[in-house]
Amino acid sequence: MAERYFGEDTPKLGFGLMRLPRIEGSSEIDVEQTSKMVDMFLEAGLTYFDTAFVYEGSEEATKKALVERHPRDSYTLATKLNAGYSGCKNAEDAKKELEISLERTGAGYFDYYLLHALGKGNIGKYDEYGIWDFVKEMKEKGLIKHWGFSFHDTPEFLDELLTKHPDAEFVQLQINYADWDNPSVQSRACYEVARKHGKSIVVMEPVKGGALANPHQSVQEVFKTANPEMSVASWAIRFVASLDGILTVLSGMSNVEQMADNLSYMADFKKLDDNEKEVIKKAQKALASIDSIPCTACQYCTKGCPMQINIPAIFAARNKQLIWNQTQQGQNEYNRAIEGRGKASECIGCGQCEAACPQHINIIERLKECAEVFE
Repeated sequence: MAERYFGEDTPKLGFGLMRLPRIEGSSEIDVEQTSKMVDMFLEAGLTYFDTAFVYEGSEEATKKALVERHPRDSYTLATKLNAGYSGCKNAEDAKKELEISLERTGAGYFDYYLLHALGKGNIGKYDEYGIWDFVKEMKEKGLIKHWGFSFHDTPEFLDELLTKHPDAEFVQLQINYADWDNPSVQSRACYEVARKHGKSIVVMEPVKGGALANPHQSVQEVFKTANPEMSVASWAIRFVASLDGILTVLSGMSNVEQMADNLSYMADFKKLDDNEKEVIKKAQKALASIDSIPCTACQYCTKGCPMQINIPAIFAARNKQLIWNQTQQGQNEYNRAIEGRGKASECIGCGQCEAACPQHINIIERLKECAEVFE
């Protein structure tokens, strides 16, 4: 029998307040629809809500839709301190985020408080600003009940952080069946590091930003053949919720319909059985068989490119289309990838990139393909 872990009794679906519905034709959050979603969530016996200082309008909407309408002991609320965002210039700015978040939400305290989006690129600021000690002090004052961090980097760096900060109570990781063995995300390896350190895990991006709600047709067919009644998204959320050590799984629901679908299988959550685990493996095989570009974004190819082409970003844009049927999103990503850089069509075929590529991708030919599609 597995050992008990922190948060084991927490319901396994969390309401991510990042992609809240907007009033049509406006960027303003639809508080009325959000309030209805909050009510549905709580009525189903679920309790975990997740926002962040940098989610524009989210903390204020949380106050109106949740805090002002429900008893404080009927839910738990998480938010995040982001020392790496552009508006944070010093330690004072970083520490003031907690005060501002408390003011925006009116919550009185946060059940879960996270250092936001840690990685090698921003960790220096959290260290320099003394944020690790700050959150412990705030916990002693009762403004935070539990603290941890969300993470976007390698399993080796996660291991280093958890070794250095063993009192972090939980970590938030990007985990889904598509990224489980993806070499550029390494979901499985990061999960295993967190569990090695005995940490509970909050899962983010279980549906990969919505992509696993509408994956490639070959993947959809696997799930619909197994159970035509279950939504494709439900398989993704139940996959991660079935893992050991999961505190909760965040779903960034954007409308009442998505909430209703999630509640249909998560209000009375049952782990995947052995047959269903085999279905997930079939779906992973179907994903792997798609003619995508096996780029891991290692950047080795870009260092000597005479045309300064952002090859990994262009390939990621193409994969949006090949794997996820996201035609316009792929085009948008391509447009961003060539800002101030070379276009795919400007490749001169010198071959230095192919010599450097550890995945042995036929880069020159794939860039021609990208040029035909995007230009």
